[in-house]
Amino acid sequence: MKVSVIIPAKNEAKSLVNLLPKLTNRMDVSEIIVVNDGSTDDTTEVCQRNDVKEVVHPYSKGNGAAVKSGARAATGDVLVFMDGDGQHDPDDIPTLLSRLYDDGYDMAVGSRAQTSQASWGRGLANTFYNWFSSLMVGHEVKDLTSGFRAVKADKFREFLYLLPNGFSYPTTSTMAFFRAGYSVSYVQLKVYRREGKSHIKPLKDGVRFLLIIFKIATLYSPLKLFVPLSAFMFLIGLGYYGYTYFWFKSFTNMSALMFTTSLTIFLVGLVSEQITALMYSKRD
Repeated sequence: MKVSVIIPAKNEAKSLVNLLPKLTNRMDVSEIIVVNDGSTDDTTEVCQRNDVKEVVHPYSKGNGAAVKSGARAATGDVLVFMDGDGQHDPDDIPTLLSRLYDDGYDMAVGSRAQTSQASWGRGLANTFYNWFSSLMVGHEVKDLTSGFRAVKADKFREFLYLLPNGFSYPTTSTMAFFRAGYSVSYVQLKVYRREGKSHIKPLKDGVRFLLIIFKIATLYSPLKLFVPLSAFMFLIGLGYYGYTYFWFKSFTNMSALMFTTSLTIFLVGLVSEQITALMYSKRD
């Protein structure tokens, strides 16, 4: 199978100088695509020196947009995504590919050990993201935000329309694969410290990650999100009704509001679930 390596890069020339020669010497890589996301350094010169294909954005569109451009330009049967900041080792590519070739998985993700996290804050945030997304999709998600992964090209392109232009395409693609019933495998790999400054803003992009999780959860498994929220509102209403009945022998407007809100949330979740079922019937 033909393997295309896709590297989204924004001002990562310093890292690409070392990364690209390692990739061009690999016999299992058929095509290398660097998506230059509006870089102002000498990324283009580095690509030309190493004779790799470059897709140029005239201005920065975001990591997700770069990934989508690379996926559209790739001709391989398998897409391998790597960060351009020197964190990922090309020697780990065969390990990911073996999960697709030998074990029959549709996506193989390089998961990071806790010691490989950029900081304790990022590690704590990623632990929460993994737990929450696992709850939503019903499968264990070991590294929701890893950018090092190998995936079958035809299946990945099914979800291009879902991927955000910014961060985080790994979040969306991972949860979409799980909910679509595709097979996802995790391989623990050593990740090195990035060269240069990270483009991620912890607070701003952390909120974006959560919004993406909610978006995918409501798209693929709405009741897992709406039923707990409905039950929570119902219990609040029931508890308040118990309090007012015990002390004042009355049923208040607040209790009625909580019960009505609980029912409304449940019905919205039910309708969303039916829409999802219709979407899948058309997709199959």
